[in-house]
Amino acid sequence: MATVTSAAVAISSFTGLKAGASSASRVSTASVKVAATPAARLAVKASLKDVGAVVAATAASAMLASNAMAIDVLLGSDDGGLAFVPGDFTIAAGEKIIFKNNAGFPHNVVFDEDEIPAGVNASKISMSEEDLLNAPGETYSVTLSEKGTYKFYCAPHQGAGMVGKVTVN
Repeated sequence: MATVTSAAVAISSFTGLKAGASSASRVSTASVKVAATPAARLAVKASLKDVGAVVAATAASAMLASNAMAIDVLLGSDDGGLAFVPGDFTIAAGEKIIFKNNAGFPHNVVFDEDEIPAGVNASKISMSEEDLLNAPGETYSVTLSEKGTYKFYCAPHQGAGMVGKVTVN
């Protein structure tokens, strides 16, 4: 929303209208009344249309940017399968992953300390193996900033194949 506000405030066409009005006043009075008035109205209408387009484009960009900054991963498939959906995905460094309880719970998210980039502390990005998401819609979020491949699992369902992998670029 801050982007939308600053874009709406910084519209240069309003400054141009003031400059255009002063240059139009140099023309004779008769020509201003006949020719410049309709042109000024058209310029104002066009400027307002441009403002609307800029505001809409800025709002759409802000929404797309905010959506691009997070990925949702379901814990359990819609048909009740014990899986992460998606189970293998790629994100940008610093992007948030939101793990959301969907079906077949309880679940948790544990990053395998042997399958993450060197120097990353698995306990800081993982849920405790004892902590569980027990209800539909409960979430666990993590932001990964180090580039590399991270493998993770659900402790209660790892033996059933509930494992996943994320690549951070």
